[in-house]
Amino acid sequence: MVNVKEKVFVITGAGGGVGSELARMLISKGAKIAAIDYREESLAKLVQIAGSSVETFLIDITDPGSINSLPQAVIKKLGQVDGIINNAGIIQPFKKINELSIEEAARVMAVNFTGSFLMIKAFLPVLLDRPEGHIVNISSMGAYAPVPGQSVYGASKAALAQLSDGLRSELRGTKVRVTLVFPGAMRTEIAANSGMRLSKDLAKKSKIPMTEPSVAAVLIVDAIEKERPRVFIGKDAKTLNFLARVSPIFAANLIQRQMRNLLT
Repeated sequence: MVNVKEKVFVITGAGGGVGSELARMLISKGAKIAAIDYREESLAKLVQIAGSSVETFLIDITDPGSINSLPQAVIKKLGQVDGIINNAGIIQPFKKINELSIEEAARVMAVNFTGSFLMIKAFLPVLLDRPEGHIVNISSMGAYAPVPGQSVYGASKAALAQLSDGLRSELRGTKVRVTLVFPGAMRTEIAANSGMRLSKDLAKKSKIPMTEPSVAAVLIVDAIEKERPRVFIGKDAKTLNFLARVSPIFAANLIQRQMRNLLT
């Protein structure tokens, strides 16, 4: 059992949603947080809630220069780094691949995959020098359950999942652990933060149960403490993981029918 007390965790996308709840949960257990976000107002709200246990860094995680200098900036402020949580992510516009622009697709891949990769590359040498370290990558059930209109988003999260599994194998024999998280539908502002406005009727049409960010945070922190390699969040994530393994086509058709009803 890992004790997170007095540990320092770097969290991307910490200004809201699951990231903010993760910061609050870890702080309640005695950890300190380096909060990364590109929204200054969101970071300011987090500071109001978390106080002196959090240091904020206004950074675009897709910028290699900013990420490369981040480890030393965090260490200067907080003295050490014991773990990183790659939480930042965006969805794509609800468009088929044939209608999605190359620029839109590239942005999704840059935030969801490349940003996490840059964070890992920058912080891994630091983590390997610690008595114990942890990397948490937040993927999505979209990585194994195809959602029409979110194909590139799913591809970006599948790439992150494969990177995580490969990284875990590479780190065998070290004291750095890797946890891969597969959330299902979450009650967050990911659409708005991705620059999209969805219909107000969308939630009313949906019968998909949403998991609260606070619930997700509890499960993720528990996975860190127990050094779990994988965690599925939400009944939908667990069910679709099972169905996708037993019958991928059945699972895909089930999602397609749900999305057809949802978006019409």
